[in-house]
Amino acid sequence: MRTSRTQEIWVGIFVALGMLALFVLALRVSNYSSYTNGNQYHVYVYFENIGGLKVRSPVTLSGVTVGRVTSIDYDPDSLQAKVELGIEEKYNFLSTDTAASIYTAGLLGEQYIALEPGAEDETLAEGDEIIHSQSAMVLEELIGQFLVKMSSK
Repeated sequence: MRTSRTQEIWVGIFVALGMLALFVLALRVSNYSSYTNGNQYHVYVYFENIGGLKVRSPVTLSGVTVGRVTSIDYDPDSLQAKVELGIEEKYNFLSTDTAASIYTAGLLGEQYIALEPGAEDETLAEGDEIIHSQSAMVLEELIGQFLVKMSSK
C-alpha cells in the first residue's frame, strides 16, 4: 500500500500537536505556567507545620492567586518553618495584621497559602513578617486524636 506525501504531513502535524498538548499539560500540573519573577515584594511567615507545602505553591487572596511560595527553610531560633512569599507588586495594599493559613485544594491535595487581610492602616513591605499564621491540618494527627477520644469512651 502506497502512502501519499500529504498523509505523511498530516500525521506529522497530528503528532506534533499531541506532543505540544502534553507539554502544556505538564506545565499546568507543575505550576510553571503562571510563575513570574518580575515586580514582587517578599514577606515571611512562620508555621509550626507546613504539611506538604512546596516551593511555587500558590498564595491566594479571596481565591485569587496573588503570588507564590519562593522558599521554605527551617528557622532554628523560632523552631518553626520559615516560608518566604513572593507577592506581586500590584497587591501592595495588604496590612501588617494580615493572616496566613495553609489549606488543601482539590482531591490531589495540593496545598496553598490563603491570606486574609487585616484592618491596620500600615501595609506590608519588602522583608516584613506576617505575624498571624495557621499551620496545615495533618490528617495523621486528626486520625490520632479521633482514635484517642474513641478509646477513652
